[in-house]
Amino acid sequence: MTDATSGVEVKAAMAGFLNDLKGFRAEIETKLTEQDKCITMLQTKSRADARPALSTAADVEVPHQKAFAAYLRSGDDDALRGLMVEEKGMSTQVSAEGGFLVDPQTSETIQGVLRGASSLRSVANVVNVESSAFDVLVDHTDIGAGWSDETGAQAETGTPQLERISIPLHELSAMPKTSQRLLDDSAFDVEGWLAARIADKFSRAESVAFINGDGVDKPTGILSYTAVANDTWSWGNIGYVATGEAGDFSALDPADAIVDLVYALGAQYRANASFVMNSKTAGAVRKMKDADGRFLWSDTFAEGEPARLMGYPVLICEDMPDIAADATAIAFGDFTNGYTIAERPDMRILRDPFSAKPHVLFFATKRVGGDVSDFAAIKLLKFAAS
Repeated sequence: MTDATSGVEVKAAMAGFLNDLKGFRAEIETKLTEQDKCITMLQTKSRADARPALSTAADVEVPHQKAFAAYLRSGDDDALRGLMVEEKGMSTQVSAEGGFLVDPQTSETIQGVLRGASSLRSVANVVNVESSAFDVLVDHTDIGAGWSDETGAQAETGTPQLERISIPLHELSAMPKTSQRLLDDSAFDVEGWLAARIADKFSRAESVAFINGDGVDKPTGILSYTAVANDTWSWGNIGYVATGEAGDFSALDPADAIVDLVYALGAQYRANASFVMNSKTAGAVRKMKDADGRFLWSDTFAEGEPARLMGYPVLICEDMPDIAADATAIAFGDFTNGYTIAERPDMRILRDPFSAKPHVLFFATKRVGGDVSDFAAIKLLKFAAS
């Protein structure tokens, strides 16, 4: 065999080897690609089986809403009772005669409407409690202080006096009704309708009580306490400033009464203070000007921002009295410190298809209380000569 022939055979053998190697590499790469796909599919399935807690909560919430809707429409409470047994930690509870607690979504809707209603609730201190009363400890005196040197005798200073104000919770109820035929209509949003009706009834009843309630089976309102001239004010009463004319503002300087009312309130309260009055009173006040001819009242065009009087926000509460002789038609104060509303966070619904046939009654109840928690934080404007 010649050298030339031998060289050709070697080249041919090398070419064959290289072709085989390329084929092997291509086969290996294909198998590796298929293996990567399998691993990716397994990882995806594993993540799907272990979903985050948010998804789990949503899955739990859906049957609860369906069960509550079934109870409202037909009185079928089997699903709600089943959820109670399966989920001990859920807020749905049942009492033999007390009804079921509303579902979280409907309850939050009602609470949202109550917070946005034009009542003292929107500026007061609101707390959630689990007991039948809420106690407020108030220190309305000073402990005292004095100067001393290093070796001199220390004089005893005054002792603070703590006062306990107990705010009992009272039952607030509403009983809207609708026909069974309307409940049978699947297009009827029974939960939305129920939330709107209950919130409307509750907000109106609360607003009246927070202003004029006598404390008997209802909250104690700010105007239920004795109003005394601010110069002679004492704890347990509400101080007032007189306009100087019975049933009206002073004809000579009407705006002076508003200024006097603002500065009758302690400086520590004024930073967070607001006015409370009804629409008729607001109509009279917004015409007032200062000595330079500038209006005391200023409207704001920002959404959600209240009008302001002398720079302080104004809450329009229709349950405040109209301007009349000896009426305390305007309140000014730091209501976050001055008035406390205590309530239980739950709300019960009892379905009654028997008492008003062919209508179905929904008896809704919640527990709420309110009372003045700092008598120094609220002042009134009295339309009187003195």
